[in-house]
Amino acid sequence: MFSASSFRNRIFNLIVKLLFMKLSEFIALPEDHKRSTVMTEGVAIAKRCLNNQMIFLYQLHGFYVETYCCYKCKEIGEYRVFQDTKQLIPYLDAIQIDHLLN
Repeated sequence: MFSASSFRNRIFNLIVKLLFMKLSEFIALPEDHKRSTVMTEGVAIAKRCLNNQMIFLYQLHGFYVETYCCYKCKEIGEYRVFQDTKQLIPYLDAIQIDHLLN
């Protein structure tokens, strides 16, 4: 039999697991689930242009997701995920901080 404390801990751990997706779990999702997860749970941070694509950056559960969207067909063609903040460098020039300095 479970004690009340043990039961609460198991419920808490289950809820945390359901609410916070790991990077590897995101990678394993089918494409349509990736799209809905990014759109419903991700926080849009930035965007940039590269060749014929618009790249949108999202933060999602402790990692980052880039969505590569084709200008012509308006579809997401690729998802790239990472945790290393060094990969945020292409976005840094677009961040306006002048208003924070005054």
